[in-house]
Amino acid sequence: QVQLEEIGGGLVQPGGSLGLSCVASGRIFSGYAMGWYRQAPGKQRELVATIANGGNTNYADSVKGRFTISRSRDNAKITVYLQMNSLKPEDTAVYYCNFKASSVAEYWGQGTQVTVSS
Repeated sequence: QVQLEEIGGGLVQPGGSLGLSCVASGRIFSGYAMGWYRQAPGKQRELVATIANGGNTNYADSVKGRFTISRSRDNAKITVYLQMNSLKPEDTAVYYCNFKASSVAEYWGQGTQVTVSS
């Protein structure tokens, strides 16, 4: 089992910045990628950014150049960060941390609300 703890989120004005963190613990040695997804009201969950074990990153077109995903690791946990700059109202959503343990097994965090509004 893998446990995910999401930290961050909240209310920010358009053009502002916000950071999210996700701490993965447990059977993390089996994982090969982590990332962030988001779901806005009435919409499907969508990929925001992912980072693979080798460090390769992938971003949704809508956040390229504004969001940055990074990772740190020690023996007990992996922490994935999402730095969000130049936020727009359309970035408003519940953001979910994702841990891919294999091609058929993945874990999700509980979600954290990000609201971009003046």
